[in-house]
Amino acid sequence: MRLKISHATTYTYDPPPTGVIQVLRLTPGNHDGQYVADWHVDVSVDAKLDMQHDAFGNVTHVFSHGPLTDLTVHVSGMVETQDTGGVLKGTVERFPPTFFLRATPLTDAGEDMVGLARQLFEEAKGNTLDFLHALMMQVGDHLTFETGATDVTTSAAKAFELKRGVCQDFAHVFSACARSVGVPARFVSGHFYRTDGKPPKDGGHAWGEAFVPKLGWVGFDPANGICTTDAHVRVAIGLDYLGASPVRGTYYGGGGETMAVAVKVDQAGRQSQN
Repeated sequence: MRLKISHATTYTYDPPPTGVIQVLRLTPGNHDGQYVADWHVDVSVDAKLDMQHDAFGNVTHVFSHGPLTDLTVHVSGMVETQDTGGVLKGTVERFPPTFFLRATPLTDAGEDMVGLARQLFEEAKGNTLDFLHALMMQVGDHLTFETGATDVTTSAAKAFELKRGVCQDFAHVFSACARSVGVPARFVSGHFYRTDGKPPKDGGHAWGEAFVPKLGWVGFDPANGICTTDAHVRVAIGLDYLGASPVRGTYYGGGGETMAVAVKVDQAGRQSQN
């Protein structure tokens, strides 16, 4: 598919801060099944974007700016995708798979999660791929998608207890459960083009990738109950949301901050869904 993407994040400050620093992980990379045909990153202030790669190999843009009342970060572009059955190939891996067994405060597995993972692993009789498919479906059944029930600081254990959350919570729970039985898993941020008639979400999307012997990294989207397809655009990876967050930064001085995110994903040549 040829997907057209527009992603805008707007910050409003009151009173204005003395300055802001932002790290953007908004630029997808090329690999088998994904080719970035065109991509632009713009900010609403006069600032130099310093492009680099972080420890995971994600493309980042860093900028800083002095006093301001509002800030908009906008990215847009075209990405060509192919369905690889969820199997990821052609990426540059900076860490061995075992690195992604590390737990973080956002992906610590609670006792109930560990119990579920062990049960599913035993039922799969050691077949990692069967286990991961079962885990993906169990996470999707256990959690109800609900905006506002959680936020970016909500841990996997808390979301599992609440039985609700958004796509990043589904991805955190999936990764935490997989790691608890020795299967490397990581968090992925990106975009998803809906073709099921359901209304698109305002924000981006998130899912998990797990390492399967003889296959390598495979994408699992527990929020939608599917392995990744050509409807997914992969942007950044990390141990959890904090390592792959689209926009992350800080401001000093000033007062409160409000944020609004608007994302539009369309198939090129088709009428917008929004």
